[in-house]
Amino acid sequence: NSILFSSHLLKLSFCMEPSVFMHRVFVYGSLKRGQPNYPYMTDRSNGKAEFLGTAVTVQKYPLVIATKYNLVFLLNLPGQGKRVHGEIYKVDEKMLKYLDWFEKVPTMYQRTAVELEVKMVDKMADKEEKLSPGSIMEAFVYSTTTYEPDWPSLPTYDNYDCNGDHGLKFVLREDR
Repeated sequence: NSILFSSHLLKLSFCMEPSVFMHRVFVYGSLKRGQPNYPYMTDRSNGKAEFLGTAVTVQKYPLVIATKYNLVFLLNLPGQGKRVHGEIYKVDEKMLKYLDWFEKVPTMYQRTAVELEVKMVDKMADKEEKLSPGSIMEAFVYSTTTYEPDWPSLPTYDNYDCNGDHGLKFVLREDR
């Protein structure tokens, strides 16, 4: 069953499984499939995460690579930058809390809602999600308002890959 909670600013969709709330999360950087931190998304000890498909932000945002560790950040500056491509996951409460810890909420990133245009729906995705290419949905995203003054002037990207032609080597958490 789908339950829709709405406030005057946001409408976030939650799907209910037996006594477990599920949340949609949009990942755009090192947590995507094929990226260095993806194993954290599949580690069941962190909680449950189910890949639903791919999407792009409806609004433009600056997606930048910053710090001496070449971390990827989505600056919470709607209307600037590019439409950002990423992946949609359905996560349980345990995974959401883990991601909050992993993303150092609220000091490094903040969890906010973002409007997305669905691009591809995984054929194995939960049919109750009722996602279809071209549809608009909302999900949580980890963006930041706590960044250095020069970050908005850094090069912006629409699709992050740690091995991209930007040439900036991502430094794993354990190597920092």
